[in-house]
Amino acid sequence: MTERLTIGEFSRITHLSIRTLRRYHEQDLLVPAEVDPVTGYRYYSPDQVRPAQTIRRFRDLDLPLADLRRFLEAETGAHGGAADRDTARQVVAAHLRRLEDRLGRTQRAVEALRELLDPGAERTVTLEVLPPQRVYAVPLDVPEGAGLDWYDAAMRDLAAAAGHRPVLPPGGRYTHELFTEGHGHATVYLPAETPLPPGAPATVREMDLPARTAAVATHTGPHDDLDLTYGAVGSFAARHGLRAQNLVEEVYLVGPRDTGQPERWRTLVAWLTAPGHT
Repeated sequence: MTERLTIGEFSRITHLSIRTLRRYHEQDLLVPAEVDPVTGYRYYSPDQVRPAQTIRRFRDLDLPLADLRRFLEAETGAHGGAADRDTARQVVAAHLRRLEDRLGRTQRAVEALRELLDPGAERTVTLEVLPPQRVYAVPLDVPEGAGLDWYDAAMRDLAAAAGHRPVLPPGGRYTHELFTEGHGHATVYLPAETPLPPGAPATVREMDLPARTAAVATHTGPHDDLDLTYGAVGSFAARHGLRAQNLVEEVYLVGPRDTGQPERWRTLVAWLTAPGHT
């Protein structure tokens, strides 16, 4: 007969509190090997020690309950075949990616905070004149709560219009309302020296960008702390008495479409000034 462990004994072995073991049972994460139908006492088997400790680690790492159940079902699958093993691996791999992403965001937040707390830290901003450009453009009004799907859709249309012809880095021109109100006008563009080809998506049109004066800074790395670069160019403009247009321009010198390494991204941020400032 298989040895039974009371919930107290099992708690001492696993270092899981009795309350936690009861909760795992209620959540169908770790069902006791036996429950006395008269007393309701829970009994566990020694084979449940490792699963219990595995569950604890996953919960410590905030694996969602639905994913944890999928993992446990795959681990205890009736067949134990390749499909079950693949499901278990997929659950773990997906959560590890989420944890790595969270860790990266935390590290970047710490770095940004250190910069903000350092009185000597200041991002380089210059006053420049951006040259005129002929571009393919997708102008659109971004509704509130739209996320970034509108940008991805615009870039797909621009890429379809450009085909395989070499182009300079893409960019975007955004009204300040996009940042202050959460909605507003945007123009996503791709520099192009040739006329718009036949069959280009209907959203794409040709546009001439004029020469424009701007407070400019190049942001390096992911966009988690892009607000610090915006703060730098906006402060520069204010300190130098530059009146701002209702537009800010971003040029994606190196971005997600160029590399999967966010630390290599470079984004030019241009705070456009009103005419008359040079």
